[in-house]
Amino acid sequence: MGVILELHGITKRFPGVLANDQIDLDLREGEIHALLGENGAGKTTLMNILYGLYKPDEGEIRVNGEKIDIHSPRDAIACGIGMVHQHFMLVPVFTVVDNVMLGDEYVRGGGFLDRRKAANRILEISQQYNLQVDPFAYIKDLPVGLQQRVEIIKLLFREANILILDEPTAVLTPQEVDELFKIMKSLVASGKSIIFITHKLREVLEFSDRITVIRNGKVVGTTTPQEADQNKLAAMMVGRPIELAIEKKPAEPKEAILEVRNLKVLDARKLIAVNGVSFEVRAGEVLGIAGVQGNGQTELVRALTGMQHAVEGQIRILGKDMTLASPKAFFEMGAAHIPEDRQKDGLVLTYPVKDNFILNTFYKPPYARGIVLQQPEIIAHAEELVEKFDIRTPNIFTTLSSLSGGNQQKVIVAREFSRPIRLLIASQPTRGLDVGSIEYIHNRLIEKRDEGCAVLLVSTELDEIMQLSDRIAVMYRGRIVATLNAAETTKEEIGLYMAGLHPERVSA
Repeated sequence: MGVILELHGITKRFPGVLANDQIDLDLREGEIHALLGENGAGKTTLMNILYGLYKPDEGEIRVNGEKIDIHSPRDAIACGIGMVHQHFMLVPVFTVVDNVMLGDEYVRGGGFLDRRKAANRILEISQQYNLQVDPFAYIKDLPVGLQQRVEIIKLLFREANILILDEPTAVLTPQEVDELFKIMKSLVASGKSIIFITHKLREVLEFSDRITVIRNGKVVGTTTPQEADQNKLAAMMVGRPIELAIEKKPAEPKEAILEVRNLKVLDARKLIAVNGVSFEVRAGEVLGIAGVQGNGQTELVRALTGMQHAVEGQIRILGKDMTLASPKAFFEMGAAHIPEDRQKDGLVLTYPVKDNFILNTFYKPPYARGIVLQQPEIIAHAEELVEKFDIRTPNIFTTLSSLSGGNQQKVIVAREFSRPIRLLIASQPTRGLDVGSIEYIHNRLIEKRDEGCAVLLVSTELDEIMQLSDRIAVMYRGRIVATLNAAETTKEEIGLYMAGLHPERVSA
């Protein structure tokens, strides 16, 4: 396979940060080249340079042996380079066809948009690469997996030969992940080349042709799935051996902290998403909620944390009825929440790091005296948490949006764990995080359990549920269809319940 893309000596500096340091990378025709590294390692910065969103301070880019200058995404697209970002760049109220041809419109006589011609082209691309999607569907009505297909179609519509996929599986269900990799195999079989940014070691080993690892802005090595395993890749990423399996002692559950009885919750369409759910979480245990995304987990957590109210049933925390409580009342009861969508529900991205540490305690001493914020105390608190939780930021005054996903998540964990808590609800706590951050979050969750906290873990990552949980409740179509002892069940059994293939059973 010939080399289609070469990056030589790419260097990019930001104030206080050397994001890319003399990086060399090449991509061959018809291959999937995985770019692996911790959050903040410089992977996305490098690809943003390739896509024209950033300009490198040093280095050069060659396509098919010819040096090119890329000053904008339009330049990149003209060179056959396209990128699907981790957070999709789609207009929710537009149709698929309008999103796909935005900026590259088909126009017919009289200056009118030729949506029919564009739709026919989309259908051709869909059939060629197994990317089936309705051209006239609205983006807001499509599940995440289909939205991602639209992003890929956008690139193929513009005849991209080099596709950059940034964390493409971070928000997909297991079934959608399988479909994505079938699509990727179809693309490379037709001669396309893919750079696949990820942190998921199993996917890298299963689906890539070559693997380049970046750490602290530098390339530390390039290998192949045949020459590597998960432990080797994890050590390359982090610079030290990683414990992929969490050591934990047997749980010693005590009194019930959270009690849920016959709960019914509606989704955004006013349909029943949680249908008569009952369970309890005890002090000193982790109850894992397993299930494919979209089976009521999101609505369940929103109801438990006061973000929306149930239409039936009861929620009790430490014996107190919290069914109609507010998020503030939830926090006041000594409960903590790591939300599924950290950027939407857990942080204020336009605020500095220091202010995100006090989002739910800003009105309390020592951070406030009456209505006046006490900046010395807020700054001291922030500096302590940055050091204690190893948050990588230039300083505590940095705007939170400039931090990597892993460090944003650490800000939430630091904020929630820095006060006395009796109940922790952690929803998708490691989604989109690298192996080092995952190890860190997992250890903190078990620490809280061992301190006597009741932990409710909601995750679509079955490995995570199996590793951390003491009991596992499986949700399917809004119901808990089984509650299992984690030490006595298997992935296969849980998988059957997740697919709705077992009769209802409670064994723990």
